[in-house]
Formats: sequence, structure tokens, C-alpha cells
Amino acid sequence: MVYVVVVYDMEADRTHKMLKFLRRYLTHVQNSVLEGDVTEGDLKKIRSGVDDLLKPGESTIIYQISTEKLVDRSVFGDDPA
Repeated sequence: MVYVVVVYDMEADRTHKMLKFLRRYLTHVQNSVLEGDVTEGDLKKIRSGVDDLLKPGESTIIYQISTEKLVDRSVFGDDPA
């Protein structure tokens, strides 16, 4: 398993496509931000699917962390995870 954080920036009327795709694998924690543990196989699917969904001028960043234990995560307010 690998822990990932995905952040995307797309045209407002297209964000639902990325969100719907990424929710198959990750937990939605903020606008355009998802995170969670995935297998290496699922990470490959995420990378491929993200690449397929993007249009010129849009971007996605995937932060890959070997374990969630290395993440110091502080949440203020309600934790959507």
C-alpha cells in the first residue's frame, strides 16, 4: 500500500468528472483534494485515469508517501476523512 494525496485544478464545470473518478480510490477531504491508501495497481489506474481526463491548461499533482505514518496531518474544524 502507498499513501497518496491528489490535488487537481480543472475548469469549474469539469471538476465533477475528476472527483467522481478519484472517489473510486480515495477519500474526498477538501475541494479538489483527495487522500488515502491505495495499492500500486490502483495508483497506476489513478495516474492513467487522471492523464486521460485532463485538458490543456488543467493540472493534477499526486503526492506519493510510502506510509501514512510519515504524514503529520493537522485538521482544524470538522475532519471530512
